[in-house]
Amino acid sequence: MLDTRHFDNRFTRELPADPQVANFRRQVHGACYSRVVPTPVAAPRLTAYAREVAELLDITPATCESPEFVQVFSGNKLLHGMDPFAMCYGGHQFGHWAGQLGDGRAIILGETVNRAGQRLALQLKGAGPTPYSRTADGLAVLRSSIREFLCSEAMHHLGGNRARSAGIGP
Repeated sequence: MLDTRHFDNRFTRELPADPQVANFRRQVHGACYSRVVPTPVAAPRLTAYAREVAELLDITPATCESPEFVQVFSGNKLLHGMDPFAMCYGGHQFGHWAGQLGDGRAIILGETVNRAGQRLALQLKGAGPTPYSRTADGLAVLRSSIREFLCSEAMHHLGGNRARSAGIGP
């Protein structure tokens, strides 16, 4: 079951947090992340999941098909030990320094350690606004989520070192 999962949130434990607890779009100074909570969705359902990623996370197929899995991975329920946040970073866009960017539609639920001792971050994409959303709502439509799911799995199986998706759903 998911509620027995161990979380070891080294990122939020060791790096400086945004002191502002309210979630609104803004410039964040002197912090590596902002704590945010996913936006709940009505009547979520599982569309697909990657068995290999579930195995990597020590999650059984029965758990992946459970109502609890759907609630957690839709952002409607947080497990004990999760410490959700959006990451702050800067970078270049279109050939120019863009300044603050950040996770505008991604929320990391927490870091878990599997039986093999691998540290894995559980992240939701399109889970609602964060301080880094700029003018967007932080949400994602199903079509783009399916495309990202399929592309991440294709890149992995083609030998690319890339993040993988455990599952998708509206």
